[in-house]
Amino acid sequence: MPGRAIRLAVVLMLVAALAACGGRQRVRPTTPAGAQPPVDSARPLAQGEDPCAVVYEHDEADYTPGGLYRPGQRDHAPTGRPDLERIPEPVARVEPLSRYGNRPTYTVLGKTYRVLTDARGYRERGIASWYGAKFHGRATSSMEPYDMCAFSAAHKTLPLPSYARVRNLSNGRSVVVRINDRGPFHEGRVIDLSYVAALKLGVYETGTAPVEVEAIVPGAPAPLPAGPEGATVYLQLGAFAQRDNALRLQEDLRASGESTRLVETVDNGIHLYRVHAGPFAGGEVEEAKARLRLRGFPATPIVIEN
Repeated sequence: MPGRAIRLAVVLMLVAALAACGGRQRVRPTTPAGAQPPVDSARPLAQGEDPCAVVYEHDEADYTPGGLYRPGQRDHAPTGRPDLERIPEPVARVEPLSRYGNRPTYTVLGKTYRVLTDARGYRERGIASWYGAKFHGRATSSMEPYDMCAFSAAHKTLPLPSYARVRNLSNGRSVVVRINDRGPFHEGRVIDLSYVAALKLGVYETGTAPVEVEAIVPGAPAPLPAGPEGATVYLQLGAFAQRDNALRLQEDLRASGESTRLVETVDNGIHLYRVHAGPFAGGEVEEAKARLRLRGFPATPIVIEN
């Protein structure tokens, strides 16, 4: 009898997991600051095993009235670790904006966010986290199913979909991700990585890590050629939604001996803080770009002639 009762309970749980998809706003809970990194339960794969194959269907009963998905359930990695060498990084390409997840503004947990209309020049530093098997196969903000074994990510304000290069500032590793989801909604965090993206960057082992996020815009015009001798040229090295992050980059540039300026712009009500190095004479631009790269500022500068 006890065995029959256990089997019945398992069947009821499976039926609940297969309920139809609802339309409520979906918000993923984030790991509290200072939380311990997840336990690594990964093991070598058995022959023919696919750790990414398990996909769940949406059950509206799993969401609280505020939209949080199973806030009491801890996220986790798959039981087997996928072979990263067999998972290609996405190649940035021009895509139409998603029908979902691109409203000009949206509010989550009492805070309103403004979605960028253009990712050009976006560069941000902050904390990255990751999400895994708990959300595998469930709808993202763009309504695409979340795939923990694809190089994807969630971001609060970049257009959906868009592309970005994420660099772990602790170890120098980088990866290109396709952004198709919203989050993380925790102060100080700038991006929520898929499981394999976190694995490749070394973020999985620590749970969170300091990163730099730089938008990749396919088809964006190439930087302008250097102007003639005597022309005044600035090189843009980043555009930030948070002023403090722009000031940190500006301080790093000044510490390396570069002159800088901070320019505030507004696009569709969205404030961006752009960090420029310079000014340079037209003939100094290429040398300045090479010098900046050698000093650890890898973003391709945008030439701005005044």
